[in-house]
Amino acid sequence: MCRFLIVKSTSPIGIDEFLKQFAQACFLSRTPDGDWQGDGWGISYLSEDGQWLIRKSLLPIWSETEVFNNFPKSRFFLVHARSASFPNQKGLIDFNQPFISSRYAFVFNGFIKGMSFPQTVQGNIGSQKLWSMLLKLVEEEKEPDRAILRLKEICLKKAKKINALNIGFCDQRSIYGLCYYECWADYYSLYATNLPSLSFISSEKLAGFESQRILPGELVMF
Repeated sequence: MCRFLIVKSTSPIGIDEFLKQFAQACFLSRTPDGDWQGDGWGISYLSEDGQWLIRKSLLPIWSETEVFNNFPKSRFFLVHARSASFPNQKGLIDFNQPFISSRYAFVFNGFIKGMSFPQTVQGNIGSQKLWSMLLKLVEEEKEPDRAILRLKEICLKKAKKINALNIGFCDQRSIYGLCYYECWADYYSLYATNLPSLSFISSEKLAGFESQRILPGELVMF
């Protein structure tokens, strides 16, 4: 159970102000079982030459505000603050998101119980396996929105129970946000802002922007 933010801009913008607001929101937020989003964080941003660059940390995001000014301006960036679902999955930076490939970037917030993953799916934890499945589906479907919806349908069929399945995705052209939850609407809701020069999808509302709550089951693309 985590928090994420995905931002798209028509021109490169500063990342630090978004990070400050997001970090403060994460500090104030609690998971349904009362835990903090303090098991590390990560950010991936698109460089001027079209490469995903990434930084991850095992410290809480609100404890590292001094590094926020180090990130360059970017047109696309994804931020993720982690609350590990199980004690044995804490302290392992490879489990921290975002996850990236040469073209795509991915973040996830949710909790799926009893998911039957194919043995060929790579990954040690659920979020890594969802990422691996989505990469394959994007290759098959060609369009990320279709791939994300297909992944949702697979999870609905293969999981015993889905508390939430919130996915953020970027293909360096658009950002995508799937909001799906079956409980704890106040925690698992996603919010979207779509302006002429700036769009973002977030687990938390950001001050100074008018955001709309994404309906459960809805996929938005900007």
